[in-house]
Amino acid sequence: MLKLTPIVLVGLLSGATVSPVAAGEPGAFNGTWAVDLVTESGLCDARYTTAIAIRDGQVRTASAKESGARVTGQVGPDGTVGLNVSNGAASGAASGRLQAAGGAGTWKVSALCSGHWTARRNTTHTAQAE
Repeated sequence: MLKLTPIVLVGLLSGATVSPVAAGEPGAFNGTWAVDLVTESGLCDARYTTAIAIRDGQVRTASAKESGARVTGQVGPDGTVGLNVSNGAASGAASGRLQAAGGAGTWKVSALCSGHWTARRNTTHTAQAE
């Protein structure tokens, strides 16, 4: 069975987590997000998990381990996600919507496989001395 990694193809977001900002403002979705992709049809593995980074609406893979994929895309001020991703001969796209702490949408890798994705914003808690 052909084993593809749509998470590499849909390797979404990076950067430091910032304080939540109201949707519609520049940087409202900045930070690192955990993304789960579930294959609904095709030749890909059943489930993938990756991290993506968003900075001022621009999306990229958060992990250097997934550097084989080329990701271009963005998140609009309203949370609309649109990505084009390629890895060798395979190419794919993802779309959907983010909200303050999570999001969802669909993805497709050429005619090979497709499914849905969910995302959740990673939060960073810093211990402070008293």
